[in-house]
Amino acid sequence: MRLTETIDFHIKKTWHSLTKMYNRIASQHDASQTVAYILVNIDKEGTPATIIAQRLGMEATSLSRVIKNMEERELIFKEVDGQDKRVMKIFLTDAGVEKRKLVKKTLIDFNKKVLSAIPKEDMKVFYKVMNKINELASQENINQKSQSGLK
Repeated sequence: MRLTETIDFHIKKTWHSLTKMYNRIASQHDASQTVAYILVNIDKEGTPATIIAQRLGMEATSLSRVIKNMEERELIFKEVDGQDKRVMKIFLTDAGVEKRKLVKKTLIDFNKKVLSAIPKEDMKVFYKVMNKINELASQENINQKSQSGLK
């Protein structure tokens, strides 16, 4: 099998195209794709960084630089959770809410474009296949952890 025939190749190639497109759009608004995804993953009642990292498939430590930068740019602010003082929640500022609206519109517009170009049945198959690939990859991660003795 040639590398260009692997599932990984096609997923990575598509992800690279999406990243390039979204970063180009985000750069016009003094942001990045990562900042945009963080903005849409912060709940109104605040979200811990660990949850944001989990939603984005990132390590919390990788997220900390971006979070710090977003805080300096006054897109977000942090507050200690009222019920659990060990938890630091991240909230959107008014500027963050405005950027989030722009991000959501961009995501929705592109999704509408994709959905209008691809038949509904094909999209159902696509989601089913992507979920199965994700499930298999997650299982491999669990297997690798248990084989290496990590918990």
